Amino acid sequence: MAEDVKAHITGVVFQITSKAGDVLAAGDPVIVLESMKMEIPVEAPRAGTVREITVAEGQTVQEGDTVAVLD
Repeated sequence: MAEDVKAHITGVVFQITSKAGDVLAAGDPVIVLESMKMEIPVEAPRAGTVREITVAEGQTVQEGDTVAVLD
């Protein structure tokens, strides 16, 4: 069952640390957001395989936006 990985803060995508096909454990970083000069990882909520990264580096995301999809 697919699950969306959502940004928990508003910020700019600083770094994408995983790609489609990567197998992640719960808590592994998917992307890193920059907000107020701090780097904040967005972590996988559960173990799974990355189906899709839905953002690009430099893109601004809002709290609650989907940044990736896990299978």
